[in-house]
Amino acid sequence: MDQAADRRRVGTGAVWSVAVAIYLLAVFHRSSLAVAGLAASERFDITAAQLSTFIVLQLVVYAGMQVPVGLLLDRFGSRRMLVGAILVLTAGQTAFAFAETFPVALVARAFVGVGDAMTFICVLRLVNAWFTPRRIPLATQLTGQIGQLGALAAAAPMTWALGTLGWTRSYLIAAMAGPVLLVALLVVVRDTPDARVARGPAIDLAEIRASIAASWAHPGTRLGFWAHFTTMFSSTTLALLWGYPFFVQGEGRSSSTAGALLSLLVVSTMVAGPVMGHLVSRQPFRRSTYVLTVVWAIVGVWTVVLVWPGEAPLPVLAVLVLVVGIGGPASVVGFDLGRTSNPAHRQGSAIGLINQAGFLATLLLVLAIGFVLDWRTPGDSTDYSPAAFRWAMSCQYVLWAIGLVQLWRYRHRARRRLRDDDPDEFARQAPVRRRRADGPA
Repeated sequence: MDQAADRRRVGTGAVWSVAVAIYLLAVFHRSSLAVAGLAASERFDITAAQLSTFIVLQLVVYAGMQVPVGLLLDRFGSRRMLVGAILVLTAGQTAFAFAETFPVALVARAFVGVGDAMTFICVLRLVNAWFTPRRIPLATQLTGQIGQLGALAAAAPMTWALGTLGWTRSYLIAAMAGPVLLVALLVVVRDTPDARVARGPAIDLAEIRASIAASWAHPGTRLGFWAHFTTMFSSTTLALLWGYPFFVQGEGRSSSTAGALLSLLVVSTMVAGPVMGHLVSRQPFRRSTYVLTVVWAIVGVWTVVLVWPGEAPLPVLAVLVLVVGIGGPASVVGFDLGRTSNPAHRQGSAIGLINQAGFLATLLLVLAIGFVLDWRTPGDSTDYSPAAFRWAMSCQYVLWAIGLVQLWRYRHRARRRLRDDDPDEFARQAPVRRRRADGPA
């Protein structure tokens, strides 16, 4: 066994564990406003539309940073980028803890968005460097789903902390986890098994444009983009902001029940992740089929809840969060589509493009829900009715319609592209009964 292989065998678990812990922390900071929406409305004296602005700004920053972060990642490597991510996240959450005015709080959440944007694709680069190709799909899913423990920690525990410790102490304690992980990162994490820091070539604007254009031109990248777009926004919107108010005001549930439902959402995501990773690694041809199946299931269960006369029963709401939670693992399939559609030197830009999609959709939905709730609620009241929430949550159908059309288009284009570019690989992966203009999508 050569030196690099030995380092891989010994160090993979340690490197991956620290990297996933950093991503978990980023998810916690991202989700920490989910159960604090009503408290934030009172603390900053803001409307639903203004409350949505917190998440909208954070998501705008996150989505807008994906391609720049991908390019910087190709240049400076995961280790250095994650150091920056921890520092920015800690600064943002600390400022949010002490914020007493709406503008200051907005700036703080923008910093959280920047730090958040610097984590996931950097961790995925480490996964690609340390795991064997056969294990990458499962490791990617596990990374995404273990990271969702951050959302779980931001549900019931954060609800308790806000009620017991108050706003400032709760968010300040959360911010202090960053320096601890920074020490672990500096001690343990290496960019590759044979290099602590892996630097890429200097950034050239002409090459950047060419790389982004080539990544986006490939139908597999676009299929990954729309898979991420269509599957992610429903669960992320519930987890980030509107799930707690929807369950409390829209469905008449208690605070503890709403927190439990949000926790169940995270559990569903974590359980479904390894299953999705196993399916993708065994049957890559059916990746888009899995995505489409999940989307239609989410559409169906939301329809049942929204047309239910009066408040939906608790078991129906439980089914809602269980099904919607599968959208998280389904969105990760988009990264696998991008990985197999692009060469190694375009991985950063391709993943960055794809990772924008779901957050762009979430941004649009969060903003739409806030405006619709204000539109359907008289005066400046934040006491939103169940009818107002039904109107607001129905905005999802527009995004589902767009995403499903695009998924269907690029599913066939990606399959034709593989058949034309690599007939042998197409013949190996395509099921015998369906070897027509198809491929591993």
